[in-house]
Amino acid sequence: MSTTSFGVGDAMAVKLWSKKLSVEAVKATDVAAYIGEDAGSIIHRKTETSKGKGDQVTFGLRIQLSGNGFTENELAEGNGEALTIYSDALVINELGHVVGIKAEDTIDWQRVPFDMREEARQGLADWWRKRISVSFFNQVCGYTPANSAPFGGKFTGMQTVSAPNSTRQIWQGSLTADESLGSTNTFSLTMLDKMKEMAINASPLIRPINIKSQTGDVGDYENVQEGKYAVFLHPYQVTDMRTSTSTGQWLDIQKAAMAGGQITKIPIYTGALGEYNGMILKSAIDVTQGVNSSTGAAITTVRRAVLCGAQAAVVAYGQKNAPAKYRWNEEKFDHKRRMEVSGWTIWGLKKARFNSVDYGTILGSTYAAAHT
Repeated sequence: MSTTSFGVGDAMAVKLWSKKLSVEAVKATDVAAYIGEDAGSIIHRKTETSKGKGDQVTFGLRIQLSGNGFTENELAEGNGEALTIYSDALVINELGHVVGIKAEDTIDWQRVPFDMREEARQGLADWWRKRISVSFFNQVCGYTPANSAPFGGKFTGMQTVSAPNSTRQIWQGSLTADESLGSTNTFSLTMLDKMKEMAINASPLIRPINIKSQTGDVGDYENVQEGKYAVFLHPYQVTDMRTSTSTGQWLDIQKAAMAGGQITKIPIYTGALGEYNGMILKSAIDVTQGVNSSTGAAITTVRRAVLCGAQAAVVAYGQKNAPAKYRWNEEKFDHKRRMEVSGWTIWGLKKARFNSVDYGTILGSTYAAAHT
């Protein structure tokens, strides 16, 4: 078993170093702002497992009626249309991590100027923030390599990732596979227009996000009515879009309407690149790589931007667990000289799919490589 320890000559021992431990910022999108109990949220939280026993939630989708109806001199009786209802299921399970440190009364604590217990707790918080983000994007981007051993469900919200449908994915340059994308097939505003076109013409329709449901306090923003889509781009794709010299590209976003102060009040706008054609654009380091359609292997020079509508994903937690509530535990051993700090929860997250079709996502695959 490994534990964290500090020797006499360790670089972090108190000598001429700063008395504050420098922690590298986690490069991850905090997806907590997208979780809501309203069906208009990007990540719809199902509460059944939080309120009672069981490790699975089954939920349904009613397809819109399509019959012609009846009018004057036409018989209504016996000409009813049957409801079409599809279902999906979300499983929850335990996930957590442990940090090993020396106990408070040891020489290791004497040598360093920071609280190792607190750093362990902060480290676990960062770990969870990153893990939730990675799980969300692996799911909504259909990143099937994450299913491979030894990862299991640890990086996929405790569920198997489903590959995207061809009717829910578009490729730059009118191509039809991630492996076909080359250096001329980079991200542009045109790609965004095509992704939205596919979303509004999808069957079933990809519903826009209910912006009010993302605030956590509907009453404060009751005048914000217009639905939006959210589009997450990898930083490589953002750079390609920003540096495009074609007419009517990035400059259009700079001129887009993000006025009136609402962007400072609604969490989904926090850190947004801009808004274009009813889509809120956000950069996310965990947007996944492409996937070879023949071999299933990752393609490092491709990224899958993802447009998300309402209920693009669903999440559930076990009893006494919640998006901002995790179980913290500390255990001492070795005559109380060593300690393990853990953080864990019971949860599950997955992309919503009905009748084997992705419900709330459109993928935009482009060539995307580092620019340095």
